[in-house]
Amino acid sequence: MEKVIRLSAERGVVVFTKSSCCLCYAVNILFQELQVDPVVHEIDKDPEGKEMEKALTRLGCSAPVPAVFIGGTLVGSTNEVMSLHLSGSLTKMLKPYRSLS
Repeated sequence: MEKVIRLSAERGVVVFTKSSCCLCYAVNILFQELQVDPVVHEIDKDPEGKEMEKALTRLGCSAPVPAVFIGGTLVGSTNEVMSLHLSGSLTKMLKPYRSLS
């Protein structure tokens, strides 16, 4: 769990994914469209991936991936991120982390 907590706080927007997850891809594309460049950790390529997946579930993520952290706080998985996006709240949350390009 310590590794997940440490990694989730390393940048403003952090996403834990699996390389074969289509919902993870969709969330990453959404962030690109919102001009945010998150740090992405593919847990299926990490030797501690299984433990990280369990830690994400214990932290309260409804699905282990994608697990989105904004400002070091767990936002949730795809359902939570998309609900925030549809309500307009996600853009406000991401405003400090938007790229200037």
